[in-house]
Amino acid sequence: MKAVLFEQFGQPPRVQNVPDPTPSAEGVVIKVEATGLCRSDWHGWMGHDPDVVLPHVPGHELAGTVLATGRQVTRWKKGDRVTVPFVGGCGHCHECHSGNHQVCEQQFQPGFTAWGSFAEYVAVDYADTNLVALPDELDFATAASLGCRFVTSFRAIVDQGRVKPGEWVAVHGCGGVGLSAIMIASAMGANVIAIDLTDEKLAFARTMGAVATVNARESADVVGAVKEITKGGAHVSIDALGHPATCFNSIANLRRRGRHVQVGLMVGEHARAQVPMAQIIAHELEVYGSHGMQAFRYQDMMAMIRTGKLAPQKLVGQHIGLDDAPAALMAMDRFEGLGISVITRF
Repeated sequence: MKAVLFEQFGQPPRVQNVPDPTPSAEGVVIKVEATGLCRSDWHGWMGHDPDVVLPHVPGHELAGTVLATGRQVTRWKKGDRVTVPFVGGCGHCHECHSGNHQVCEQQFQPGFTAWGSFAEYVAVDYADTNLVALPDELDFATAASLGCRFVTSFRAIVDQGRVKPGEWVAVHGCGGVGLSAIMIASAMGANVIAIDLTDEKLAFARTMGAVATVNARESADVVGAVKEITKGGAHVSIDALGHPATCFNSIANLRRRGRHVQVGLMVGEHARAQVPMAQIIAHELEVYGSHGMQAFRYQDMMAMIRTGKLAPQKLVGQHIGLDDAPAALMAMDRFEGLGISVITRF
């Protein structure tokens, strides 16, 4: 099969012919119909993820059709239209038994713990636990865009942030994660403030539901601006970028007993960010992480998509080919363009 492969961290990947995958006993092989480009893939390529073993094929936001199944798979058959969370639970450990597959002790992550979906085919383990059936009306490109950013934002807003109608939600960073969070929080009835460095992305954020914006490049005091707009601070704040400045601001702009959710990855030199701990204690702030979403939680999200309350297709930007993926991957740290780029030509 054709796949994007890199043999050294930080060195240009190349499209190469590599062996076709085979399913494990509990796994399947999926014919990839669409796969999204995510900054997490860039982190993996840079060597920031200890699970990545060279040589490696990146890619973790995927949708396609089941091509082959392992002997222990009971719920899926060849031809089924499916997607999968970027964190797959083993289905056997304590965390999985408690329903928290997203923090499984033996988790499977295509594109990180195993070769990923920047390829014609991808093997996915623990299929009965993790695969999600796609409704016929949901196209593959939109389904692929759900796999990391949208589902992570859904869990961050709905489950971790516990957003309520009428609350103020600040979203720091208007990339794919941030725009997804804005759309979902708005659908939940919240008032959303979008914070970013460019007017173009802030204007797009308004089309996703933001009622106010702050340009962090032009504002000398982002925290003060959010507190002024909200008359006291956000009830919930999301760091959708993953940077020491956005992490600090997201916590600092909360009102008393507010809730911060860290969605953007904090890796490499950013792994130990400073936080306003005195404020966390004095104001009884809540600080959460959000790491993917369990396959069984897709049902509620899919219902909101089916009824039109969520429209993730609006976040899909460029459709590109597999041959374009190496250059697009290397450019992920420049935060160029609007929406999510998806590989749909193989």
